[in-house]
Amino acid sequence: MVSRRGPRRIAIISVHTSPLDQPGTGDAGGMNVYMVEVARRLAARGTEVEMFTRAVCRDTPPQAELAPGVTVHSVPAGPFEELDKYSLPAQVCPFTVEVLRAEAAAEAGRYDLVHSHYWLSGKVGAAVAGRWGVPLVQSMHTLGAVKNASLAAGDTAEPAERIRGEHEVVAAADRLIANTDEEAGQLARYYSAAPRQVRTVNPGVSLSVFKPGPAPAGAADRARLGIRPDAVVLTFAGRVQPLKGPDVFLKTAARLVAEDPSLRDRLVPVMVGGPSGNASRADPDRMRQMASALGIGDIVRFEPPCPQEELAAWYRASDLVLTPSHSESFGLVALEAQACGTPVVAAAVGGLTTAVRDGYSGVLVDGHSPATWASAVRDLIAEPRRIAALAAGAVRHASAFGWSATVDGLTAVYTGAMEEAAAGVGA
Repeated sequence: MVSRRGPRRIAIISVHTSPLDQPGTGDAGGMNVYMVEVARRLAARGTEVEMFTRAVCRDTPPQAELAPGVTVHSVPAGPFEELDKYSLPAQVCPFTVEVLRAEAAAEAGRYDLVHSHYWLSGKVGAAVAGRWGVPLVQSMHTLGAVKNASLAAGDTAEPAERIRGEHEVVAAADRLIANTDEEAGQLARYYSAAPRQVRTVNPGVSLSVFKPGPAPAGAADRARLGIRPDAVVLTFAGRVQPLKGPDVFLKTAARLVAEDPSLRDRLVPVMVGGPSGNASRADPDRMRQMASALGIGDIVRFEPPCPQEELAAWYRASDLVLTPSHSESFGLVALEAQACGTPVVAAAVGGLTTAVRDGYSGVLVDGHSPATWASAVRDLIAEPRRIAALAAGAVRHASAFGWSATVDGLTAVYTGAMEEAAAGVGA
C-alpha cells in the first residue's frame, strides 16, 4: 500500500498524446505505455489517478475510466483534430485554463501532486501545480537538445521554442524523473538541472504479457502469423519516423540479401508500426517504396500497430529485433522483445545502453551504417548457439525491469517531494 504520507490523488498531464491511443502510431509510443502501466499500478496501490489530455474528437467523452481508480479527462483545447506537435504550443494556455476549471469545480485540495509528461505537458504542469500549491514532478521522455545532437538524415531539428520551454520546465520542477543515469547527466549538462531535483527511475515491462512462449521457441507464434519454421525473421517495431531508423532496418535487410542471395528465400523482415511526425519522410508507404527500390519489396512484411499480446507474438516469432534509433530515452521495444526471449540488436545510444546488456541480452552497434548493422546481424544468424545464449540472457535481463519496481521508485519520489514541500524546503 502507499505510504500514509504519499499521495492520495495525483494529476497526470499529457497534452500531445492520449493514454487511450494505440502505441505505435501518431505520437503514441513508449510514453503512452509508461503512463498507462504506472497509472494502473498506482491505483491498485491506493493512489487515485486523474489523467488530463487534449480532446481530438467531438465524440470523445469528457471522462473515461481507463482502469479502476484511473480517470482520463479529454480536455477541449483548440480544434477537435490531431495537431502536429509543432502546432501544439499555441494550445498550452487554453489547455491549462480547462484543467484549472476542472479542478475548481471539485473540492479544495483535490490533488496532492502533479506529474507531467513531455515538455508541453510540463508547461501546463508548472502553471497548475503553482496554482494548487502542490509539487511538480516532470518526466521529459525525450530532450530536444539531445535529439538535435543526433539527428537522423533528413530529419528536422527541434525548434528553439522547445529548447526554451524545456529549460523553463526544468527550472520549475520540484523533481525530474530520468529514465536512466545517462538521461540524468543530460538534464544536468544541457539544462543545468540541480542534482537535488533529479531522480533516476527505470521504466518497466509488463512481464505477464511479454514473456517466452512454449518450446520450441517461437514455433507456435510463427504458425499463427504465417511464417515458415525455418525463416530468418528480423523485426522493427514502433512508430515509423526518421528518429527510429526504419531506413537503417530496410537497408540492413537489403545488404544481407545482396551479400548472401541464398538468404532471400528465408529472410523475413517485419515492420510493425504506423506513421508518426512528418509523414512525407518515413511513413509506411514511403518505406514500402524504399523496400521496392532496394529490391526487397517482395519479402518485407508491413504490419499495423497492434495490441500488446499480438506484439509479443511478433517478438517471439523473431530471431532478432532491431532498434536502430538515432536517439532513445530508454527503448521499451528493446525491453519488451528481450522479455519475450528475443535478443536485440540496438544502436549504442541513450537509454538503449541500459535497456540492452551488450553481449549478454543482445548486441549494441556503434553508428548507423547499414554495412556495420548487416555485419552484426550476419554474425548472429550464422551462430544459432550464440542467439540461444543471448535469448536466455535477454529473459534474465528483462526480468529486473518489472513495472512494480518502477512504481516503487516513483512513489518514493512523490513522497519525498511532498514531504519537502510540507517542510518548506526547495529552491
